[in-house]
Amino acid sequence: MKRDRRPRSLLAAAAGLAALAPVYYLTEAAARCLRAGHTAFTPAPTGLAFLAAVAVIVTLLTARPAAALGCGVPLMAAGVLFALDLDAAMGLAATLPWARTGGLPWSPPGGAPWAELAEPPGTLAGISGLYALIGGLLVLSALSRARRRSILDV
Repeated sequence: MKRDRRPRSLLAAAAGLAALAPVYYLTEAAARCLRAGHTAFTPAPTGLAFLAAVAVIVTLLTARPAAALGCGVPLMAAGVLFALDLDAAMGLAATLPWARTGGLPWSPPGGAPWAELAEPPGTLAGISGLYALIGGLLVLSALSRARRRSILDV
């Protein structure tokens, strides 16, 4: 008897979409920490920790192709938008949550802002190509898994 795999795929795609916000904001936080460390000519272990968190989430997403596509396609689209039209991308990023306050979802209230108001969340990671790279890797992981599947799999 065949089981319907559509509900699992829909659930995996929803999990991928839910992971989009943490991947987006953690990548931006990592890019900002690394930039601050580079400017001050000091190590940036916090940036490395944020990138490690992104790597863990991305690794978990690659377990299901639908989850990888659910997060990878919008992330790659954001990266392509930053590469092709910076003004439009910054205008779109300025509409995201936490853009006007300069804080992160996990920032303590009243803490120091993590971003300048002229730099909406995602600007640094988008300009540097991190979103395009991470999104592209997620999409490629989903596509390569689909190619490896046998036509005999049920």
